[in-house]
Amino acid sequence: MLIKTENLTRRHVLRGILNGAAVTVSLPILEMFMNDNGTAMAATGEALPARFGTWFWGLGVNHDIFTPKTVGPNYDLPLQMQSLEKVKQHLNVFTNYNVLTDGRPNLCHYTGWVALRCGSAPSGRGQLPGQSLDVAIADAVGSGTRFRSICLTATGAPRDSYSFLSADAVNPPDISAVEFYQKMFGSEFQDPNSPDFKPDPGVMMRRSVLSGVSEQRKQIEATVGAADKVRLDQYYTSIRELENRLELQLKKPPPAPSCKAPPRAPAELPVGVDVELVSLRHRAMTDLLVMALACNQSKVFNMVYSDSASSLTRKGLDKTHHIVTHEEVVDPVKGYQIEASRFVGDSFKELAYFLEKLAGVPEGDGSLLDHCLIYAHSDCQLAKTHSIDGIPMFTAGRLNGAIKTGLHVDGKGEPGTRLGYTLQRLMGLPITSWGQGSMQTSREITEIIA
Repeated sequence: MLIKTENLTRRHVLRGILNGAAVTVSLPILEMFMNDNGTAMAATGEALPARFGTWFWGLGVNHDIFTPKTVGPNYDLPLQMQSLEKVKQHLNVFTNYNVLTDGRPNLCHYTGWVALRCGSAPSGRGQLPGQSLDVAIADAVGSGTRFRSICLTATGAPRDSYSFLSADAVNPPDISAVEFYQKMFGSEFQDPNSPDFKPDPGVMMRRSVLSGVSEQRKQIEATVGAADKVRLDQYYTSIRELENRLELQLKKPPPAPSCKAPPRAPAELPVGVDVELVSLRHRAMTDLLVMALACNQSKVFNMVYSDSASSLTRKGLDKTHHIVTHEEVVDPVKGYQIEASRFVGDSFKELAYFLEKLAGVPEGDGSLLDHCLIYAHSDCQLAKTHSIDGIPMFTAGRLNGAIKTGLHVDGKGEPGTRLGYTLQRLMGLPITSWGQGSMQTSREITEIIA
C-alpha cells in the first residue's frame, strides 16, 4: 500500500530563508501522490492516460515456421517468433484471420494492410476506402496532448505512412530521429514536472494569429465548390489541431511521474535502408517516442519498421528483402527460404526492442506498456505468393487491465477486421460494427477481453 498524508500534496513546497530572502522549493512527484492502486493521481482522481499505437512491418511471415501449434495461453514459439521470447508475456498472437476482397483484385503489398487498417479492400492501387482506425481513435482520445498523433518511419522515406484520413490526406511521418527530438523536446517542450511555468509570448502571438485566420472560414467557403470545401475542411481541421496544441502550451501541463526529457538529440544517421542502419534509426526513434509518451506529448502513435514491399537490404546481399522473397529457392532440408526468414527475424528483433523499452518505463501500478494497446501487423502472410489469408497480427499491452495478454488466438478464417473492431471498442469508440461488405463485423474477440 502507498503511504498517504492529508498534509502533503504534489503542490507542497519547502519554504526557507537564504541570505535573508524567502525561498521555495517544489517537491518532485512521489508515489504518495498516487492513489492506493497506483492508477491515478490521489488529489485529482485523474486516471493515468491510455495510449494506442500501431507497429508495422512488411512482407509477412512463413506460416509453417511462425504459427504456434498451441492455442490459448502458454503458446509455443516457432522459429520465426523466437526473437519475441522476452516479450511473449506482453503479446497476443492472432493467426488464421483473413482479408476478404468481395471480388476486388489482390493488389500486391497493398490490399492486405489497407483492409486491416480501414475495414475494406481497396478497388485500386492508391485508393483508400476510409480513414485508418488510428485516426478514429485519435479523434476520440487524442485531445489534451500537444500532438493528436505521432507517425514515425524507420525507413527514412516520407512515403512510408500507413495512417490516413483518405488517399488525399495521408499523415506524413517523421523520418529523422534528430528532427523528431526537436519536435518533441525542443524549445516548445514544457516539462510537466518543472515547478516553474511561464507561457511563451511567441506562442501567445501565434495562437492569436491562427484564431484570426480561422475566423475567415465562412467567407471563403461561400465562394468555393464541394470538392474544395472538403479540402478546406481538412485544412481547417489541421489549423484547429495546431490551435489546440498552442492552447495547451499556454497552460501548465499535468504531472507525468516517469517523464525525463532526453538532454540532447541523438546522432544524425545517414540515409539508407540497410537492416543495420534501419535498426539504429528504429531504436533511436523508439527511445524518443517512449519518453514522449511518458511526458504526455501524445496518446496515439504509429511506428513503421519496414515498408509493405520491404526495400530493406543487407551487406553482402545483392537483392532487397522483397526480391529475395520471390527469387530465393526454398532450402530442401529446412523447408523455407533462409534469407527471407532472416529478414523476418530482424523485424521481430525490433518489435521486441520496441516493447521492451515501453515495458521498461515504470508508471503507476505497472509500466508504460501496461497502459498501452499496441496493434502490430504486416501486409500479407507469405510474401512469395502475396497471400492475404492469415496475415499475422499482434496486440501488446494490457490497456490499464482491460486486456489479457500471453494468448494465441486462432481466427479460423474469420475476417481480420474483428481485431480492428475489438481494438476500437476497447479504446472507447461508440461503434456497433466496423468494415464493409464481407469484412463488416460486429463481433469482438472476447478471448482477449479481461
